[in-house]
Amino acid sequence: MREIVVNGRFLTQALTGVQRYAIEITRALATLVAEGRAPPIRLVAPPGTVAPWLAPIPVETTGSRHGQVWEQLDLPRAARGRVLVSLGNTGPLLAGAKQLVVIHDAGAFDTPESYSFAFRMWYRLLQSLLARRKARIVTVSAFSRGRIAAALAVPEALIAVTYEGGEHALREPADPSILSRHGLEPQRFVLAVGTRAAHKNLGALAAAARLLAARGITLAAAGAADPAVFRPAGDVAGPGAIALGRVSDAELRALYEAALCLVFPSRYEGFGLPPLEAMASGCPVIAARAGAVPEVCGDAALWFDPAIPESLTAALERLLDEPGLAPALRAAGKERAARFTWRAAAERLLEAVAEVGA
Repeated sequence: MREIVVNGRFLTQALTGVQRYAIEITRALATLVAEGRAPPIRLVAPPGTVAPWLAPIPVETTGSRHGQVWEQLDLPRAARGRVLVSLGNTGPLLAGAKQLVVIHDAGAFDTPESYSFAFRMWYRLLQSLLARRKARIVTVSAFSRGRIAAALAVPEALIAVTYEGGEHALREPADPSILSRHGLEPQRFVLAVGTRAAHKNLGALAAAARLLAARGITLAAAGAADPAVFRPAGDVAGPGAIALGRVSDAELRALYEAALCLVFPSRYEGFGLPPLEAMASGCPVIAARAGAVPEVCGDAALWFDPAIPESLTAALERLLDEPGLAPALRAAGKERAARFTWRAAAERLLEAVAEVGA
């Protein structure tokens, strides 16, 4: 296979699920390169970017621009004659069909209320033009494949699926100091993880917060939103609810391991990484039956209807009151999470890369 150039713009962005995917796929590709199971890879990024943790794939900086302008003008020159792989929803139009672009979902089309006007218009235009220029499109779930195919008028058969992994949740030792800083007692709080974007549906947790408060249990929400991308909407509110803001990987592991459960009310997900991280960490999951999350969690989670708040409180009451349910969910979750690895995702990505320009 020919040399691959990876678009390293993700290294300059704040960490969300998209950047997590790019980081972990690149880590897995680095391992495959070291084992001789992948072709040579160049990681090309805007000037000033450093990421020593990606060895043996060094970061190669190029050009003089940053952001979208760097991606559209500087990056294609650096990738000329090679297959370009972009892992974060966008890619340069000038690369034409000699590229693969991972588009994580069709959110800019399906949930416009979640995004700023400029962001969603740019994504709609750019992704439509990439499809017309025959860029190879890859996504992270069968759900996303169907929605992207409909939005971009691309046959589903031409969109590959890699899925994601959850083992990164166990890489860093847990940092339990976050519990003491916020007065959280192990097994006396329920965790929510997500941005305040509209589709994350955090406002639906208000009734759950009241139920938990009546039982002396805290609802703790981790995560932050980029206002340049997401339009802030619902937030966790109610008695006994606290916002933790952005947390580190080590802190998040401690939260997963100490929480009664993860509650994930999102009504639209291209994959659903927090439930997978929670399952890998042995944390029971209660999730909205929406988007790709049922595809990821299968029978290893409790489900509720995101349009019916009472169904969430009923699921919480069941978890709190039914003997043996929480341990069963922990065991089922760990077994389910073991099916999703970043190595497998990287191998599927390489299979799609091999088809570019073939």
